[in-house]
Amino acid sequence: MEKRVFENPDIKDRVHFLQTSAETNGAYTLVEVELEPGGGNSLHYHTHFDEEFTAIDGVLSIGLKKRQLQLKPGEKAIARINQLHRFYNASPHPIRFHVRLTPGSTEFEKSIAIAYGLASDGLTSKSGIPKKLDHLAVILDLSNTRLTGFFAWILPWLLRRAKRARRKGILQELENRYWQQPVAPHPIVMQAVNT
Repeated sequence: MEKRVFENPDIKDRVHFLQTSAETNGAYTLVEVELEPGGGNSLHYHTHFDEEFTAIDGVLSIGLKKRQLQLKPGEKAIARINQLHRFYNASPHPIRFHVRLTPGSTEFEKSIAIAYGLASDGLTSKSGIPKKLDHLAVILDLSNTRLTGFFAWILPWLLRRAKRARRKGILQELENRYWQQPVAPHPIVMQAVNT
């Protein structure tokens, strides 16, 4: 992974990959998140990995089940598999925190690159939801994110749509645009260009 920092202007955060799943042999993924005041995400859960949140700078607010936690620097909270949670910045200052996924998830890493790329290109709503349903379906599937409310009701349909989007090449298009780095030109082509 060449690009390691992704910004999402909609949910007001920046994600820096400190260690990818590939770099830890699948043991974990570790990211650092910078979150602006008012930024955060909705209640959700994951079915394949735990998320451990560690506050670094400022107070990190975590919704965990029905509790609201205020983590000060050095404090941690863990959202276990299938446990509803969310993070947000209720303070008037930017905050910084680490998120560790155990086990690691290359698919989740791809979902960040794609979702944040779509947001940067203006292809999401102000709440960060992709404007195209196929894009939303693929991101939910990749990130192993399960939402509440209306989206929980239509999730089975969205996951079927994600499979169809994969077959239609939509995931490959998104990976090519936002995840995969350009391939270096072949040495013979470089030689021809330089002569």
